[in-house]
Amino acid sequence: YIDWTPFFLAWELAGKYPQIFQHPRHGEAAQKLFADANRLLDQVIEHRWLQARGVIGLFPANSVGFDDIEVYTDDSRTTVQAVLHTLRQQGVKRKGVPNRALADFIAPQESGRPDYIGAFAVTTGIGMEALLERFEREHDDYSSILIKALADRLAEAFAELLHLLVRREYWGYAPEEALSNEDLIKERYRGIRPAPGYPACPDHTEKQTLFALLQVERHTGIRLTENYAMQPAASVCGLYFAHPEARYFAVGKIGRDQVEDYHRRKGMPIEVVEKWLAPHLNYV
Repeated sequence: YIDWTPFFLAWELAGKYPQIFQHPRHGEAAQKLFADANRLLDQVIEHRWLQARGVIGLFPANSVGFDDIEVYTDDSRTTVQAVLHTLRQQGVKRKGVPNRALADFIAPQESGRPDYIGAFAVTTGIGMEALLERFEREHDDYSSILIKALADRLAEAFAELLHLLVRREYWGYAPEEALSNEDLIKERYRGIRPAPGYPACPDHTEKQTLFALLQVERHTGIRLTENYAMQPAASVCGLYFAHPEARYFAVGKIGRDQVEDYHRRKGMPIEVVEKWLAPHLNYV
């Protein structure tokens, strides 16, 4: 489940795995790096240097007011335990192409259709601090950098495996799915798992809602810093959408009108909203 292409990019070796090994300029360097990474991975497994932990949740949900998603405590849908706030594209599209928000992929409350949403958080960084301290004592900067890059790939691989299990078993909306590793990497499956801070949901503060919903720190040891970074660093969190037409997209630039609406919906001071969405504002 490891996607090695971003691993090489982290070392500024551009090229798709495994074709990168034939690259005329840095193919040899890529082969050496790959061998070193796998030797280190073997040691991680043998000595249990790192631990993987994860948590998932599947919840009754419906969209409300176009851009929000209510998450309910149970299938009676009478008690809201969390509200996820999404942002909508505002760019000019060609005729017939909608401006998307993630809430579009959850059935509206007024439709009367029960729907669901999933959430997850995983880490492969438990034990990383002790390992980095060891490499520092040994003045082994190379292994220190290598293990961090490798742990990031392992976290993404864990997220990929868990998403597969959700689709086939836990949620079970695609029980017959049988895809190759390449197909998984190319996301040729039904559903998406967008992460807060990424193009489809650029607001990092939504991690706070997700962490509370799943009790992430209690179950995994992953914690949020005051800047909404995750510790350990080799951690991934996000949402599961099962709609057959769910696709990744970039929200892009948004206007003051949406920012004002968003701050009211979230109950967050507008200056705080503007701080976290600064790269996405189409005004100064």
